[in-house]
Amino acid sequence: MTQQLQLLCRDEIGLIEQRTALVNQLRQALVEYYPAALEAFEDWTQPFCWDFLLQFPTPDKLVTAGRRRWEKFLHTQKLWRPETAAKRLEIFQNARQFCGSSPVTAAKSLLALSLAKLLKALQLQLDQYRQQIEALFKQHPDHDLFGSLPGAAQTLAPRLLGEVGGPHGRFEDTEGLQCVAGTAPVSFQSGQIHRVRIRYQCNKVLRHTVHLWAQCCVRVCPWAEVYYRQKRAEGKSHACALRCLGQRLLKILWKMLQTRKPYDADLHARNQKQHGSWVLTLMKPDLKASQ
Repeated sequence: MTQQLQLLCRDEIGLIEQRTALVNQLRQALVEYYPAALEAFEDWTQPFCWDFLLQFPTPDKLVTAGRRRWEKFLHTQKLWRPETAAKRLEIFQNARQFCGSSPVTAAKSLLALSLAKLLKALQLQLDQYRQQIEALFKQHPDHDLFGSLPGAAQTLAPRLLGEVGGPHGRFEDTEGLQCVAGTAPVSFQSGQIHRVRIRYQCNKVLRHTVHLWAQCCVRVCPWAEVYYRQKRAEGKSHACALRCLGQRLLKILWKMLQTRKPYDADLHARNQKQHGSWVLTLMKPDLKASQ
């Protein structure tokens, strides 16, 4: 079951990468003939953007459609917002400005439509993968364990389980798990020369997953946010600060794997207090300020 979950998650990542490549190709085509579409919508990984192109494939067809059809599209796609509707309608009205020439529009609009149809078909497959992954994750014996991880949610928890799960005692210590995940740095020393660099020989899928996990954890865990801010204040880059946080998260995950107990935020806070964690010390001024 764990291996099947791992393979499904890895294949899902591969399809997401293909979607990203198609979206980038689509955005480049729109730059050449349809800049108004890019101005009206930012996130072109969303299906409503592809539906917009299928309904209004060229600037001329958009302007000819008229305000009534524009408003209907925004309402149908649940995109009508008082703060953005007026701006989008203005963009639609002026769509002919800065658009490509007739030959460019004729060629690139065909490409854009082809890419939009491919993206819609690919999204259907991604939805199927997500359904199978979530169903298999719920059936897994370690569902409650990995499902309790802070910030992992429904997307990252199955990926972590697929890469880290398996026989009990697979990782003898925390360092082993951290090295496999690529968060543990590599030290090199020769004489008076001492250098530290990122670990390249590791599980790339797990490293990327831990990076996303740390990023999500910063948003939902006060202690993780404080930890990240402190590392940034020390001069570390965004990626390095997240690796440091990922190193700490993997230490928590390893302990959970040993005890077979889900994550407990209160227990973690008590352990921080017992060991005199500097993170807890930095959190106290924030708590006083919030009060």
